[in-house]
Amino acid sequence: MQNHFPLWKNLLVLIIFAVGIIYALPNLYGDDPSVQVSSTHPTKLVQEQANQIETVIKTAGFNIKAFEFKDGHILARFNSADDQLKVADLLRDKMSDDYNIALNLAPTTPAWLRSLGADAMYLGLDLRGGVHFLLEVDMDAAVKQAEDRYNDDVRLALRNEKLRYQSVSKDDGFIKVKLNSADDKPALLKVLGKDFRALEVTEPKEQDQVWLKLSEKEVRDIKKFAVAQNMTTLRNRVNELGVAEPVIQQQGENRIMVQLPGVQDTNRAKEILGTTATLEYRLVDVEHDVQKAVEGHVPVGSRLYTERNGNPILLDRRVIVTGDQIVDSSSGVDQDGRPSVNISLNGVGAAKMGKLTQANIGKPMAVVFIEYKVETKVVNGQKVRHKQKVEKVINVATIQGVFSHRFQTTGLDSPQEARNLSLLLRAGALAAPVDIVEERTVGPSLGQDNIDKGMLSFMVGFALVVLFMAVYYRLFGIIANFALAFNVVIVVAILSMLQATLTLPGIAGIILTVGMSVDANVLIFERIKEELKNGNTPQSAIFIGYEKAFATILDSHFTNLVVAVVLFAYGTGSVKGFAVTLIIGILSSMFTAITGTRMVINWIYGNRRVEKLSI
Repeated sequence: MQNHFPLWKNLLVLIIFAVGIIYALPNLYGDDPSVQVSSTHPTKLVQEQANQIETVIKTAGFNIKAFEFKDGHILARFNSADDQLKVADLLRDKMSDDYNIALNLAPTTPAWLRSLGADAMYLGLDLRGGVHFLLEVDMDAAVKQAEDRYNDDVRLALRNEKLRYQSVSKDDGFIKVKLNSADDKPALLKVLGKDFRALEVTEPKEQDQVWLKLSEKEVRDIKKFAVAQNMTTLRNRVNELGVAEPVIQQQGENRIMVQLPGVQDTNRAKEILGTTATLEYRLVDVEHDVQKAVEGHVPVGSRLYTERNGNPILLDRRVIVTGDQIVDSSSGVDQDGRPSVNISLNGVGAAKMGKLTQANIGKPMAVVFIEYKVETKVVNGQKVRHKQKVEKVINVATIQGVFSHRFQTTGLDSPQEARNLSLLLRAGALAAPVDIVEERTVGPSLGQDNIDKGMLSFMVGFALVVLFMAVYYRLFGIIANFALAFNVVIVVAILSMLQATLTLPGIAGIILTVGMSVDANVLIFERIKEELKNGNTPQSAIFIGYEKAFATILDSHFTNLVVAVVLFAYGTGSVKGFAVTLIIGILSSMFTAITGTRMVINWIYGNRRVEKLSI
């Protein structure tokens, strides 16, 4: 028969509808304000620690709605956001730096739904509240750091090959190598061709010199790597902050967007995200006169630094270990009660540290703290951001014995500085400095207001469309309304299955989908009415209406789909979220408007003789 679906097609539609309902259901359940506790180290929390934390909360007089301990993580649920914030502050004060305290909104989805992998959608910054940062990566600093590394590497290669040179220095983007003798030039070019292929070699008129410069490809790779590495580091730092469902995305060539839903301590987030901090361990140069270095006569193999008290100090140019060789760190206090950071090195760093301390027992070693600070100054009425690299010797200690994997660094001003440095070292150093060029804060109450208004606009729009379709197209309109609800369920279910983040533009995309969904049914129903006017039987009118309108519906949806794909490809942030919702809605509305309504109409009219249609 013309208006009849085979059994498999009916079952397919019903199965899709059932799956859609199951995976959309979690969004009807609410969230509990919760505090999440985890270990800052690779070792997970144990039951004894969980019991201790539960006791601390209950002793303080807070009512815990539920206390869950699973897979080394603790989740304490509360009845109000006020209790949640107070407990988080309590635990941060009472517990050591070994615990990561995070605010969270834990879903109340039933266990049977969670066992099927059904979870609610995440809420974006504009719906949940939090902070938004737009960070700009300093590409010039990344290239400069690479030039510094190559400068040191070239000098080391010359020493290893026993090629005598007068100087290796940076000047105007070039690494200029001046040899003692022009006869050593072929040997130098051989070393450069073997180990430094990323450098372009220029031979000036002076026969005893070779100039090196980063190739354009290497510069592009350095900049690309700087953004990628910074994104990885920022993710690690956000994890240390304990933010649930963060959004970290690249925007353009040199910008990174960071959204931290639920974060309320903006200053702390800015401090952790924007700080470029690391440590270097160097031997102290005790063979040369510091006073002569201050006067401008710095020895070739040394560098002049300043201690925290302002005194000058000479350190060896060679770095023993750097922050990127640190695999773990934690803050604490030393034997005298001073703030300290306990350091753990990887295999390479431990081997270097062990070898050096064994050969230099009794000699002083310094710890250099390096960070980039950004200052905003007003110049000619304009705000100018000025970056400054600050290098301070925070500690000088005599090597008393051999150590390698684990040791302690002191000389910090406060326990808070020790905790921040420990966090930054665990998360890794940024490959290049970043500037916060945009900052927005959304309060939780404003986020709830956005949800309420978004849902109100959706309900009003949905109700008006349902009313119009039911009045104008009668039974066919009611069927279209069921398909419309089916379409919304599928969109929400797919977004939930993808664990997408719902934002205000996403809600707008769902509302737009409501109109697009019935638009296809309007085309079909108008075509059926036209066929009835032309004298066709009701069964033929239904069949021809769906068959002839399909091409028009496909064309209109395809053009919308092209626009949505372009928005997704070239848009950023909220625009991308809107595009994702729109793409899913377009595909879903095609299915529900054509296949879904056709199935129900076939059930009603397909297997009997019909004289008149309720359209």
